[in-house]
Amino acid sequence: MTQETARRALEQLLEGNRRFAAGRPEHPRRDAARRTAVAGGQHPFAVVISCSDSRVPPEIVFDQGIGDLFVVRAAGNLVDELGLASVEYAAEHLRVPLIVVLGHARCGAVQASVAGGAAQGHLDRLVSALRPAVERARASSGEIVEAAIRENIRAVVGALRSAEPILKPLVESGIVAVVGAYYALESAAIELVD
Repeated sequence: MTQETARRALEQLLEGNRRFAAGRPEHPRRDAARRTAVAGGQHPFAVVISCSDSRVPPEIVFDQGIGDLFVVRAAGNLVDELGLASVEYAAEHLRVPLIVVLGHARCGAVQASVAGGAAQGHLDRLVSALRPAVERARASSGEIVEAAIRENIRAVVGALRSAEPILKPLVESGIVAVVGAYYALESAAIELVD
């Protein structure tokens, strides 16, 4: 696998999103034949780390089928130790060449972190984990929630690219690429985040 493989995987995702955003999804590889074909093993072409938000299901917004994506979802598209283990498994054992961190407009987890205050139960851990992105967003211009969403995407991308001992060497050798993406709820369009 090479950077070219990751580039082709990213283009396949973006083409699927263009179909979905245009209202012309193909709903590929979602039939009984595909279920049978992947029953014996999986060969996804991309990992998508996405928010748990019900409005952003990766297989649908990228117009992909069964077995195409290895999806890790958590509020705020954050990656904890278990999520990281899942991503490492996909990259190392399934040889997935592309990891996409997918944030989205009006993320409730980011909104809660921007609002501040104490959160109840385990929600405080979520809000706290997003706080560094919120603080970086406060230092920039623009609408703070949207800026914090993008800062969080960048932070997760950076953390994955530098995660040792598995991901960092794969990224540095060009075997795996990690990119950030932002989903606009109204238009359904996905744009890459630097």
